Amino acid sequence: MEYPEYNDEMWPLLSDVKRPSRYAGCEFGARPPKEGKNGLVRFCLAFPDVYEIGMSFLGFQILYFLLKDHPLGDAERVYCPWTDMEALLREKGLPLTSIESTRPMSAFDVVGFTLQYELSYTNILTMLDLGGIPLLSEDRGERDPLVCAGGVGALTPEPLAPFIDFFCVGDGEELLPEVVNTLSRMKGYPRGDRLEALSRIEGVYVPSLGEVHYEEGGGVRMTFPGREKALPVRRRAVASLDDAYFPSMLLVPSGGIVHDRIPVELFRGCTRGCRFCQAGMVTRPVRERSASSVVEKTVDLVQKTGWEEVGLLSLSSCDYTDIRPVIRELTERLSPLNVTVSLPSLRMDTFSVNLAAQVQSAGRGGVTFAPEAGTQRLRDVINKGVTDSDFDACLTAAFQAGWDRIKLYFMMGLPTETTEDLDGIVQMGERALALGKSCKKRAKITLSVAGFVPKPHTPFQWEPQLSVEELRERGRYLKSAVGRLYGGKNSPITLKYHEPEQTFLEGVFARGDRRLAPVLLAAWRKGARFDGWTETFSWPLWRETFSEQGVDPAFYTSRERPLDEPLPWDHIDAGVSREFLARESRLARQGILSPDCRPLGSDEGSPCRFCGIIDCPVAERKGRS
Repeated sequence: MEYPEYNDEMWPLLSDVKRPSRYAGCEFGARPPKEGKNGLVRFCLAFPDVYEIGMSFLGFQILYFLLKDHPLGDAERVYCPWTDMEALLREKGLPLTSIESTRPMSAFDVVGFTLQYELSYTNILTMLDLGGIPLLSEDRGERDPLVCAGGVGALTPEPLAPFIDFFCVGDGEELLPEVVNTLSRMKGYPRGDRLEALSRIEGVYVPSLGEVHYEEGGGVRMTFPGREKALPVRRRAVASLDDAYFPSMLLVPSGGIVHDRIPVELFRGCTRGCRFCQAGMVTRPVRERSASSVVEKTVDLVQKTGWEEVGLLSLSSCDYTDIRPVIRELTERLSPLNVTVSLPSLRMDTFSVNLAAQVQSAGRGGVTFAPEAGTQRLRDVINKGVTDSDFDACLTAAFQAGWDRIKLYFMMGLPTETTEDLDGIVQMGERALALGKSCKKRAKITLSVAGFVPKPHTPFQWEPQLSVEELRERGRYLKSAVGRLYGGKNSPITLKYHEPEQTFLEGVFARGDRRLAPVLLAAWRKGARFDGWTETFSWPLWRETFSEQGVDPAFYTSRERPLDEPLPWDHIDAGVSREFLARESRLARQGILSPDCRPLGSDEGSPCRFCGIIDCPVAERKGRS
């Protein structure tokens, strides 16, 4: 198979940049662009981070092959260039182009961004600018591409609304074919007519057709004059993973990537109901892939790609109904090929540990668990469902299975958190160390602490977030507490906490509205790039920009919002109802647990939580809507 080469001006640049494999292309499994024909819609799939992160995201691969297999669609890819390549492109006056054909981004019909992380938003502006596309939607003409965005960030779209022509809300496998068909049918129509047609697709949000109303006190309302039936924009969800599109091949990277393995999704959705977890709320209902499909797709991809590791993915892989038989059959079929199976997400119970021990070489690496909070009281507030006895049994099983390096994830700044809860984090580290000693292990315990961000579409969406100073103070408190107990280079317990400035900025854009768009643009013009990367993030730059733009970022984070306040994302229906989220918020304040409505091994399940999800199998089984 032949691939178009970089033009003569591009190739020499690769010797002057960090990790040239980010831009070289020519991956095994990639397909050349389709021949032009009437009605063909060319997409440039754009990932606003570096190649090794974008290539690790299964959703990006699914959309690439979905468009390749669609008779009216085609796809090429572009990833955000690192700062060294950006500088060279600007110096040479060269545009940012697709990997497959070096076609400039401005020459596509649609440029589609994947939104996974709020701190990648400035990278979107970098890519648009380098690609020769006007940054603001209102400045684009008939010859410019339509710019769209999807992913979890599309559920809270307003900070990006002035830059994006349309958002795809929900599962791309469900939405994208309709978008392609509509744009193919409307080829040659004026830009406004195409956007109007797209807005009639359920799950598509066109910001330019709406009006924003800012209320005194902080509320934000969105209206669509003359078309109120268009609101809310409902998230689209595939009904069955077995029936949904899944590629028969994957792109094999040309260099090392973050998750260098075959990703196979076991199921989508979660019903455990952790009150801080946006993913668990917005991916409902639970939809499992059948065991036979998991096994056959995995084995087929191993044979086609040559990867030596398979990752079985979901929010909690051990909750998959047929996890034992799937592990057993995959192990039997892949072990002779020296291919390993991994479970990236483990619950804190002995079942998960014992299952992981079956597929991993104990002692080959560490194992990670997420208690999230240091005391039972606070774990009940966040509905984590992990008890102290679960913790002890889980870690004892891990040590007995051969692991001696344990990483424990926690959050600081959770609602109702006290000093006692912070002390509990350190005490859990000490308890983990003691459990290791009881199992005759010289354990190494890492406590990783991130600042809590109250995400939209969760029961905590109304909660305040700690300031930068408060986050830093609590991080230092924890660090010093561990240092007093276990100082020195060879400490058996280490503690790391995430940069508070980045956590704060994430919270601002996660819960923001359109008034943040000028701030984003101004910060980008000042040089903001790769804000999720410590080495490039500049808090002084952002702080100065907020001041110059007359925007107080604490307005979006520090205040507790009334339960009846109109929120900037209320016009996006993520599936779970506002009533359910408010009810869970009240239960959190009382420290009352909400049970999983889908416990393993039970045909009846727990009482339906009335979360509002349409076509929920639990609700249907109980005869409830």
